[in-house]
Amino acid sequence: MADELASYKVVGDGIPESLTGSPGDAARGRALVLARTTTCILCHSGPFPETRFQGDLAPDLTGTGNRWSASQLRLRLVDASRFNPQTIMPSYYRNDGLVRVGRNFAGKPMLSAAEIEDIVAYLATLRD
Repeated sequence: MADELASYKVVGDGIPESLTGSPGDAARGRALVLARTTTCILCHSGPFPETRFQGDLAPDLTGTGNRWSASQLRLRLVDASRFNPQTIMPSYYRNDGLVRVGRNFAGKPMLSAAEIEDIVAYLATLRD
């Protein structure tokens, strides 16, 4: 869990610059995607044959790297509500204007800048 937000600039439909100034690690990103406590696998399914009980509330992550650029993926993770104000996907890198926030996350983003970059690095590898 992160406490401070790195500054970033939204350009068009993405955040072109890394939140950390360097690329993320895809192997760490995969582990984060499959972590049931906070991230993707709760709602999404994907090319994870070893993982039982994948989510079915959101689109399959297979081919994510074909559908969106790293810049677009980064913004979707940072603040999915920019694309759909009614989305059920959490804004993983915001700490303001949120509702129904668990007390452990109040005033803090759910993921750190490095975790966002790791997930972006992994999702960008998911190609059909």
